[in-house]
Amino acid sequence: MSGVLAGFTVIFVVIFIGYVVARTHVLGESGGLVLGRMVFFVATPALLFDTLARADLSVIFSPTLAITAVGALIVGAISLVIALTVTKRGLPEATIGALAASYVNAANLGIPIAVYVLGDASFVAPLLLFQIMIYSPLALTVLDVSTSSKDASFLGIVAAPFKNPIVLAGLAGLALAITGFTLPDPVMQPFTLLGGASVPGALLAFGMSLYGVKVLERGAGPRRDVALASFLKMAVLPVLTYALARWGWNLDGHDLFAVVVIAALPTAQNVFVYATRYGRGTVLARDTAFVTTIVSIPVIAVVAALLA
Repeated sequence: MSGVLAGFTVIFVVIFIGYVVARTHVLGESGGLVLGRMVFFVATPALLFDTLARADLSVIFSPTLAITAVGALIVGAISLVIALTVTKRGLPEATIGALAASYVNAANLGIPIAVYVLGDASFVAPLLLFQIMIYSPLALTVLDVSTSSKDASFLGIVAAPFKNPIVLAGLAGLALAITGFTLPDPVMQPFTLLGGASVPGALLAFGMSLYGVKVLERGAGPRRDVALASFLKMAVLPVLTYALARWGWNLDGHDLFAVVVIAALPTAQNVFVYATRYGRGTVLARDTAFVTTIVSIPVIAVVAALLA
């Protein structure tokens, strides 16, 4: 629990600083929007390229990759179907809701939790690969096509992922990891430097978005959508992950504990960054990230008590 609290303390402090920045208007009225775009177009691609270029593929391609991928896709599909058929949301908003329900905070919270609680940061590497190389491109393609003012052609749909800086950076980093080619240190250092701004930048942008608003305010946001996404993320995904790992892949012991803890992490701030980028579902992404971050503390504690 000391590891869990340490990881969450860091997150809350940086978010609070972002709130103070917005409250004092240090960055002006559009500071949060500009910061969010910087994270999306510059810092996050640099972080993904740097991370994947140095990745150990033998650790990444493990049963954890399959378990986290299947669990996230199932929960995301459930959320998408409910949003489109029951609550009658548009495809962009439904896509953001699906991400909010299944996209795990693997980087800025997953890594410290993996180190302090699981004892090994490599446990989150397969999840990072799945979210970077499969889930993000899939969701961003849907958002690109569904928010475009032009009629989408087959060629446009196919080309959409390759116009996205996050996808391109992930592909480039994975190519280096697969080929074993190592770039000179002076070439990699700028990406490392820029990538270091991704996590704090996303947290600061998230904190700035909280100024002047009330989370879950009646009539100001999609409270039912937030409740659904939070329930799917913090209850359904961990239980489903346990079932997949225990009876689908026959994991037990520490490996079983690790994949369930990872599934119990809150919604990533990346979802809010994506929502801001496309101007759809921003309140849903913000409120779900906030709620799941609070709820994940007792959830992870229960998982640790039952499985550790």
